[in-house]
Amino acid sequence: MTGSRDVAPGPVVQLPTAFGDFTAQVWTDGQTGAEHLAVSAPGTAPGPGSPLVRLHSECLTGDVFASYRCDCGEQLEQALGLISLHGGTVLYLRGHEGRGIGLANKLRAYALQEAGADTVEANEQLGLPVDARDYQAAAEILLQLGLDRIRLLSNNPAKRKRLEACGVTVEAMVPSEVPARAENERYLQTKRDRMNHHLFLLRDHPVQQG
Repeated sequence: MTGSRDVAPGPVVQLPTAFGDFTAQVWTDGQTGAEHLAVSAPGTAPGPGSPLVRLHSECLTGDVFASYRCDCGEQLEQALGLISLHGGTVLYLRGHEGRGIGLANKLRAYALQEAGADTVEANEQLGLPVDARDYQAAAEILLQLGLDRIRLLSNNPAKRKRLEACGVTVEAMVPSEVPARAENERYLQTKRDRMNHHLFLLRDHPVQQG
């Protein structure tokens, strides 16, 4: 089974960065029009086994403005550093803002969080899915890149299940955990305790209920 999504590749270009030298290729989703970006490197000290892949959902506040409300920007930097060293691909997924609810709704959810809701409750209060992301295009891009067997750089087991349902074999999960900050500790606790993310640095600090 494949991702069952029409995605069209663009040219491969060089992308020198602060994290190392990469190649970049845009992929356009024929169904949604979203333009995803594959950023790849051969690595200077390749790791064992299948290629390392990070599926990174776009996060304007975290990736661009370095917001401390989430861990997204730091995860992206970590992934680029690891892939520059060990080789692999970061697939930057557009249209995934706020776990798929969009920027405006994400900020509406932030307002509810500031009033006391956690990240799951905020989406539910807005009448929105907790996670609306679609990984079919991501799977199709990986398959076209020849990445049918990967090591997935993620703490989210749901990504593994959804990729494998689309024909990509995830041979191992590689942790993508970064230290918590005061501003995002409750957010990370909620992802661990209510969304089953593998966040072991928070193991001894459960979310307080009620």
